[in-house]
Amino acid sequence: MQIKSRLTIELFYTLGCQNCKVLQRMLDDVLPSFGDTFTVKRTLANGPVGYVRTLKLGVYAVPTLLIDNKIVFRSVPTKQELIEILHQYSNNKN
Repeated sequence: MQIKSRLTIELFYTLGCQNCKVLQRMLDDVLPSFGDTFTVKRTLANGPVGYVRTLKLGVYAVPTLLIDNKIVFRSVPTKQELIEILHQYSNNKN
């Protein structure tokens, strides 16, 4: 029996960032079609833990989206771009 591991999507955001909210809504809209392939982690970039992670990972702007600690977007992608990158990662996982 093989245990499926989930890929981690991490969204770096700040509370006043409108583009962060747009990307969050886009993720909420798109991710259900991928089943349990991904798990989402939201990191407040200007919070204590988030600040340390931004320094370690090279996150200099929000929104920034990472998949398994690799930066894939440093801004809001189009919905199609988001779907394509999620498909790439989910297909490489198998």
